[in-house]
Parts: sequence; structure tokens; C-alpha cells
Amino acid sequence: MEFTASSANLLNIKADSLILATGSQLQNSAADLDKSLDGAISSLIKAGDFGGKSGETLVIHIPGAAGKRIILLGTEGASTPQKQINVINAGANALLKTPSSKAVWVGEGLSDDSEWEASIVARSIKAASYKYAPQPKMVKKSKPAKLKTLCYWASSKANANAAKKGLTYGASVGNGMNVARQLGNLPANICTPSYLANQAKALAKGQKNLTTTVLSEADMKKLKMGSLLSVSAGSDQPAKLIILKYQGTKAAVKPTVLVGKAVTFDTGGISLKGGNGMDEMKYDMCGGASVMGVMNGLIENQLPVNVVGIIPATENMPNGQATKPGDVVTSMSGQTIEILNTDAEGRLILCDALTYAERFKPAAVVDIATLTGAVIGALGKVAAGVLSNDDGLAEQLLASGTQSGDRAWRLPLWEEYDQLLKSNFADMANIGGPQAGTITAACFLARFTKKYKWAHLDVAGTAWISGPQKGATGRPVPMLMEYLRSTAS
Repeated sequence: MEFTASSANLLNIKADSLILATGSQLQNSAADLDKSLDGAISSLIKAGDFGGKSGETLVIHIPGAAGKRIILLGTEGASTPQKQINVINAGANALLKTPSSKAVWVGEGLSDDSEWEASIVARSIKAASYKYAPQPKMVKKSKPAKLKTLCYWASSKANANAAKKGLTYGASVGNGMNVARQLGNLPANICTPSYLANQAKALAKGQKNLTTTVLSEADMKKLKMGSLLSVSAGSDQPAKLIILKYQGTKAAVKPTVLVGKAVTFDTGGISLKGGNGMDEMKYDMCGGASVMGVMNGLIENQLPVNVVGIIPATENMPNGQATKPGDVVTSMSGQTIEILNTDAEGRLILCDALTYAERFKPAAVVDIATLTGAVIGALGKVAAGVLSNDDGLAEQLLASGTQSGDRAWRLPLWEEYDQLLKSNFADMANIGGPQAGTITAACFLARFTKKYKWAHLDVAGTAWISGPQKGATGRPVPMLMEYLRSTAS
């Protein structure tokens, strides 16, 4: 699919669909277009067919021009970035429901920032065009059935040039989201730790600035990753530690490290989950999938940053070799852990990966994990939870979430919560009791991140949707890409 930008006379651009963002009062290009159509748009507004409310859409066909249509997109009340993103999403979905093959998006009436708006348009079109591919392969690029070209129209050449940058960036984010969604949606009998490792290798194939290394269980044993290996002990599928290195700028620039939890299926282990909804535990690898999505976005957009992705991948299964509640394991850091609940396994694989991250001398480390059900109780399915040992890093992530519409909310990391992890038999327990589960999980991870700036994203509420529309969302790829872009040299 091709994205272009233009500031040419709007009425001279050839297309079969035109998306026009407007309120109930037509202004600027909307008013000019209405005039050229002998008041066709304003008459519909007066008749009450279109009220201009935020996210409202109406498809009208242009008189005397077979196959030509205008999609009216309501903007009234869209005063914040999130509301504007919701409007654009509504427009993208409306467009893709038509048989349009070539469309023009009028970049006027919604945001004054052409680059930002164009990036959200491209991202939304890409995301809305995603289709699950049941075959066991990763979809690197979405394949819209009909739409082939979208031109973003801007009122000036300067704005059109800015929009071109936005379109390129937004398309890369949308494709990255779709990579994460495809991996998340694949069933666990296909998307195993080994499959993830092979996809990471395929992603780096032919890329000069992306390399992939995969560590086996034998390698992890040499590194004394006893915590990570305690989770894979009950599975016939071998664990993998996947390391992707993207070098987009000079080597002297310290990398940002992204650590993504990838439990490709989580039964809970010996602390077995209830059967209701267990099928959704294939999504417990969405943190790792988001790291893969970010890497795909980076190589498409060639952002001038250095990034290391670390993905600890394993199943959590109950067999005769599985770790039991009450067992004590030793992490790569040398700290010992009493495992009180084998269903709190994500932190056990992350802690060794976070220790491994030290060797890259990172500028910052962000881990991404579908870690706790408690975060859904706190924030629902709207926002991810952020916890951090660095105020500046936390604020950057929150701002990136707001800018991208992939929002998060910060929770505290106070000593009073950390004390709940006390154990009589080890340096710490892997759970802190029934209260503040999201916070105590992050307090556990914080014990392994004292040598660098670190933030934890708990995306258990945002990484996938349940119910009839069940599927992975691709979050938090937009937030992470926006954060990395903000750090670019």
C-alpha cells in the first residue's frame, strides 16, 4: 500500500474516495468543496443526516460521478490527542468498509500538526487492514483487500512535506503493531518459544543493522539463570532467550533495552489456573511480541537509535519436573527466590533477563509484560500500568503514551510494598500477598534493576481484547516507538 502527500488543488486530485473531517459548520476546504458540489454537504447537515459529532461518519456519493464518494468525519469535541485519534480510527474503519482503491484524506479541520495527524492516519489504516493469517508465518506487512493508495492532502507545501515524514513513520508503527498482533493471535501449538526464535532470526535476515542471537537452555544454565529455567522445567518445549540488536546510529550511543515477557502458553504450572478463559493464555507472550513489533518498525523506519530487544520465551506447564510451590531457586543475580505461586512466573523469567541486560550498559531499560490481573482491576482495559525507579523515564513513557494514544498510568514503588516480599527461606518470595499485586510484582523486578534506569509496563489489560472481538491489539508498540523516536540522536 502506498502513502503519498500533496498540496495540489484538492479538486484536481484523482481518487474514488475523499475523507473530509468537519464539524457542523463547514470551513476552508470543506466549504470550498461544498460550493463545488452545489451545497450537497451543507444540505445534508441541515437535514440532520450529519451532525459533525466526534467520530460520526457518513458516506455520501457525489452526484454525476459514478463510484466517487465523500466520507464525512465528525470532529466536534475532538479537542485532545486521544479524541483526535479516535476520530481518525473511525475514519479509517469507514474508508476500509468501502470498495475504494484510491483515497484522499483531507488534512484539515482536526489537528494543526500535519506530521502527527498523517502518522496517525497511516497507522490507523495499517492497523484497520490487519487480517489474521492462520498459516504459521509472521505477517510483516498488512494486506488491504482493496485500498492501494492513500494521499494525505495538506493546505501548504510545507505541511505536505511534514506529512510525508509522518506517513512513513505511522506506516512503520502500524506494521509493527500487526507483527505483534499476528504473533499474539497464533495458537500456542504453533507459536512456541522455538517458533518465536525462528521468527526473530527471519526478521533480521538481510538487515544490515539488525542481528539476532538465540540462547539455548544449556547457554542459560551456564549463565546460572535458575529463575528463568525454573519456569520452563515443566514443559517439553525448550526455553529460548532471544536477543535482537538494532543499531541505527553510532555504536558509542548507549542502547535502550526492551525486555519482553514471552510465556507462549501459561497454564499456571502446578498452581493451575481455572479452565474458564485459559485459551487466552496464548496471549501471555504479547510483551515479547511487542518487542518484535518494535524491531520491525525500527528497520522499516530506520530510526537513528540503538535498541536491544531481549525476549525470554518459555511455556509454563505442569509435569513431573515442574517447579513446585515452596521451591527455592537462585537467579542469575545470585539472589534466591522462594516460589510461593508458580502462576507468578512472568517475573521469574524477566528477572534473569533484566540481569542479563546489564551487559549492554543501557541508557535505560523498559520491560513489557502481561504480568498481573491486578492491573486490570486498577486500570481496566484502557491504560497500561507504569512503574519505574526513575522519574524522568516514567514521564517520558507517559508523554509518549499520550502522544501516541497508547496511554499508561503510573503506580508507586514504595518501600512499604517491597516489604511484602519477605521470605523466611530466601532473599524474597515471588508474590507479596493478595493486596497491590501489580505493585509488588514490580517491586520484585526492581530488585534486579538497581544498576540502570528502568521502567516496567504491565500490559495485561491492554495487550489483547476478550469476547467476540478477541484478538491481540499490538499495544504498546505505538508508545514504545514514540518513546524511542523521542530519544533519537
